[in-house]
Amino acid sequence: MKGMDQDVLQTTLQINGVCMGVVVYDVGGPQMATSGGTLVLLHGFTGSAMGWGELLPRLALPGWRVVALDMLGHGASAAPADPERYSIEHCQQDVIAALRELGVQPGEAVLLGYSMGGRIALYCAFAGFFRALVLESASPGLASPAEREQRRESDNALAARIERDGVPAFVRYWEQIPLFASQQSLAAAVHEFLHEQRLHNSPQGLAQSLRGVGTGVQPALHERLAQLDLPILLLAGALDQKFCTIARHMYDVLPRAQLHIVPGAGHTVHLEQPASFTTLVREFCLSLV
Repeated sequence: MKGMDQDVLQTTLQINGVCMGVVVYDVGGPQMATSGGTLVLLHGFTGSAMGWGELLPRLALPGWRVVALDMLGHGASAAPADPERYSIEHCQQDVIAALRELGVQPGEAVLLGYSMGGRIALYCAFAGFFRALVLESASPGLASPAEREQRRESDNALAARIERDGVPAFVRYWEQIPLFASQQSLAAAVHEFLHEQRLHNSPQGLAQSLRGVGTGVQPALHERLAQLDLPILLLAGALDQKFCTIARHMYDVLPRAQLHIVPGAGHTVHLEQPASFTTLVREFCLSLV
């Protein structure tokens, strides 16, 4: 990983009958108790723990550990054939089990999720295990059954396309969808890094992830947001109008949320405006101490 050093550990854990990829940045060692806490990162669809790249050390505060997890079907994690194994309920169990395996205690970790990882992080927050939450370009799902059914059909068609055409062809298509238009302004080296880590996923893993934890099959969480009484940082890129609107709606309902719309960024704030992203996340974590 470019820019990484000896304080980064890339490994796998056996969790709930599957292998889960983990990347840990911790000057004191991944098993050492930390005085500040643990920042846990969940990537988006086609991403991976390694995809956070140079942000891992930048996000690390003194006395804090940064842990990035590979969701099933991505990175170094397993890619089961059964789409039900990817469900958001299983994601919650896997994330918490992995953190317990790493010695993370309830009330210690701040959970940060981007896009798909943000949806998973929001669901995980209801378990009561986490200290605080950071949601980047995330949503509480789709409110109406009709919307969910339409999205399920769309995700199933996309899954079939991945299985039919393979990962390289799918990645070429995926990188051109309107949601990622603002990524065209990324530096060539960053764009290449992002492209290469997307290619390291398997067709079965990506397809079954869409079927198992896509937005269409996620339970709608809108009615539960007011119950989520913990500090929450909502981040969205100003160029991503859809997710700015979603973030504002969540901000209006969540009891202890703060909202930042980041100028000059689209859906992938952490790549498009990494300095602003890092500052906002670090300041939020420091406010918890």
